[in-house]
Amino acid sequence: MHGTKAAVSVVEEHVSEMVGTGREDEEYADVDWDNLGFSLVRTDYMFATRSSGEGNFEQGCLSRYGNIELNPAAGILNYGQAKASKHGLIEGMKAYRGENGRVLLFRPELNAMRMKKGAERMCMHSPSVQQFIEGVKQTVLANRRWVPPPGKGSLYLRPLLFGSGASLGLSAASEFTFLVFGSPVQNYFKEGTSALDLYVEEVIPRAYIGGSGGVKAISNYGPVLEVMRRAKARGFSDVLYLDAETKKNIEEVSASNIFLVKGNTIVTPATNGTILGGITRKSVIEIAIDLGYKVEERVVPVEELKEAEEVFCTGTATGVVSVGSITYQNTRTEYKVGDGLVTQQLRSILVGIQTGSIQDTKNWVLEID
Repeated sequence: MHGTKAAVSVVEEHVSEMVGTGREDEEYADVDWDNLGFSLVRTDYMFATRSSGEGNFEQGCLSRYGNIELNPAAGILNYGQAKASKHGLIEGMKAYRGENGRVLLFRPELNAMRMKKGAERMCMHSPSVQQFIEGVKQTVLANRRWVPPPGKGSLYLRPLLFGSGASLGLSAASEFTFLVFGSPVQNYFKEGTSALDLYVEEVIPRAYIGGSGGVKAISNYGPVLEVMRRAKARGFSDVLYLDAETKKNIEEVSASNIFLVKGNTIVTPATNGTILGGITRKSVIEIAIDLGYKVEERVVPVEELKEAEEVFCTGTATGVVSVGSITYQNTRTEYKVGDGLVTQQLRSILVGIQTGSIQDTKNWVLEID
């Protein structure tokens, strides 16, 4: 059976097994929520749909959580009996449980639009914004018992879009599969969590303007993973990358955007084609402006790291996390961390909006049940 059709057949076969299990009626899964961690947890269901020859995606359906293997270095994804081609896009987002028990999604339309943008750049068919959001909603509702209690974490969601039809050479895939699955994770920044210690990497292949640097392409992460491995082996938390053209300006951390705080001014590299425009980044900038800070999106020379009082990173996985130090050419620069700082102020407001404890005046949060 052809790859994607095999996957969808598995989906349809599993749907019948869902009926009458009763497990979805449980309020919470049997999990030690206080010691959740970040390891992949197999939840109950995933969502899948595929495109037709005309590029239109089918209605889609839920299945039991299948076997998924993601190889970013090769751009390959295995799902059941279906193997994705070199065309692949990923997104990351979270579902939270509010104090009132409602399940909340944070700005899902931005993830959907970013996937569409990436698909256009890579000659892929993509689901509409509404189809994307509906697939995510169905995944969360089917796995509602895996959404942690308020304050204990979130359900991390991974929407995937990959080519799975036959292709020859560099030709585009003839059909595409859209898949969503989730895993509960603890809050990245907890009381007592150490700030990040970053290492500036000067030699690494990077995407150039006009390439796929501004999208979440699976194959983009191959060299990133290797550099991260080397940095962590030396005791660093993550890697800060310089621009590939001049190697004089900072760009981004492996899976996060970076900000420098200098008095009442917050500086961050502009998303000029090689830097991913993070959704958390966009949100934090809007919050900072509302609070009266001056935000500069511009070229940031690496020497400017020495002038910052605070440095923080933003991303779906990390939220807003403090940077304790950055090492560049064997010189370590340390930054302020702790309560009462700009980083903590921005983090508290963002988390409050995401979890429903602060009024959402911007309509960023979508209640899905």
